[in-house]
Amino acid sequence: MSLVQAGLVAVLFSVGTFLVLHRSLTRIILGIGLLGNGVNLLILTAGSRPGDAPILGTGSDPTDPVPQALVLTAIVIGLAVVAFLLSMAYRSWTIDGNDVVEDDLSDRRIAAEPDVAQDFGDET
Repeated sequence: MSLVQAGLVAVLFSVGTFLVLHRSLTRIILGIGLLGNGVNLLILTAGSRPGDAPILGTGSDPTDPVPQALVLTAIVIGLAVVAFLLSMAYRSWTIDGNDVVEDDLSDRRIAAEPDVAQDFGDET
């Protein structure tokens, strides 16, 4: 894997992680798309080396087709996940008028309670 490819994978992972940690559904969807593309590029660069097409009877040194097949499958699955998340974001937009993920009521209750470890006498 070359330095440019490794840098591109790192940028895709870092920007994707940054976007997933936001509260806006559109940013979360974009982050998941970037993470998926980063994984696909990582599989392609780490899984095979450049070579000829794996065609029978050519007699040359072919490349491994398995990483390419895995990436094609991951592209289809990633597209389906992004389409599903887009439909959920559209549904949230039509119901609430915004795409911000809000805290759950039980999360607020847990955050308001005192430390649970002190209640059980945990000495750690």
